[in-house]
Amino acid sequence: MNQQVCFQEETQGRWVNVEKGIDRMIMGYNKDLMMVKVKFEKSAVGILHSHPHIQAAYIAKGSFKVTINGETRLLREGDTFFLESNLEHGVVCLEEGLLIETFTPCRTDFL
Repeated sequence: MNQQVCFQEETQGRWVNVEKGIDRMIMGYNKDLMMVKVKFEKSAVGILHSHPHIQAAYIAKGSFKVTINGETRLLREGDTFFLESNLEHGVVCLEEGLLIETFTPCRTDFL
């Protein structure tokens, strides 16, 4: 795995469709940390899943029903959520939205 450069402009990135109504752009990474933008169309569903990575997410746009370990909350622009390893989680986008997500260690499955 190659370490990314220190600066990345959005125009250097590439949006990749990952599920219906969900696109992802990797903004930077090294072996220990990854930052990703995730765009959601209204009503798009990030299915319930888990992974060994620790994750933090910032809601940059929109509102989401976020489910973590069986508990669901409505979160809006400016809110955040944090996940320890292996917690089951997923989202439903209630209006067009954007998440900024970080993972440690890097999600090599995204590369």
